[in-house]
Amino acid sequence: MAAERYWALVPAAGVGARMGGAIPKQYLDLAGRPLMAHTVEVLLAHPRLAGVMVVVSGADTWWPTLKLSGGDALMSTSGGAERCHSVVNGLAALAGAGAGAGDWVLVHDAARPCLREADITRLMDELSGHAVGGLLGLPVRDTMKRAGANGAVRKTVSRDGLWHALTPQMFRLGPLRAALEAAVAAGGVVTDEAEAMERAGHTPRLVEGSPDNIKVTHPADLRLAALYLEGQQKDRS
Repeated sequence: MAAERYWALVPAAGVGARMGGAIPKQYLDLAGRPLMAHTVEVLLAHPRLAGVMVVVSGADTWWPTLKLSGGDALMSTSGGAERCHSVVNGLAALAGAGAGAGDWVLVHDAARPCLREADITRLMDELSGHAVGGLLGLPVRDTMKRAGANGAVRKTVSRDGLWHALTPQMFRLGPLRAALEAAVAAGGVVTDEAEAMERAGHTPRLVEGSPDNIKVTHPADLRLAALYLEGQQKDRS
């Protein structure tokens, strides 16, 4: 039996409007480099990933200026209006680059620069024999409230069984592409790949990840990400 192949796909066609910056958040400075450089390089460095496909806006003028050392393993294509459209485009580009329908694809947010290599490996190891695939996540530890109008608390929600969804989210190329294309054709916008797979009748599996795998959404997140990257560097030295 041929060894399973793994690819990474990074949707990065958004503008990150909540950051309020003059440039897309994935290109903001983080520890002296563009944020997305940290994200892509941890994927490029993983020995079991055959290649990394980055999906950027057709109007993106920053991507060509990034200095990354991926060689032929680093590829790019144009994105779409929403994340789901960009991932569909990326999957099609991966298929055109030689990825098979049965290959695993790890879809990872461009704005999660603190991903640990160990978490990528854990996701691969725990899901390689799984019929569907799954995603990194974190069990909810805080008390959860459902809000109504004007921030009024409607009720306290049990956190039992609740998880924060993280990335990467890992599924086989063929089923993921079919699930996303079906969701788009139905006029829906899914917020992550796992939701598309759920709508298609599949049951993804959750794999616990690291708490420092944060998504940079607001300006304060940049400072926190810098601290996490500094801590990871100290751990490696």
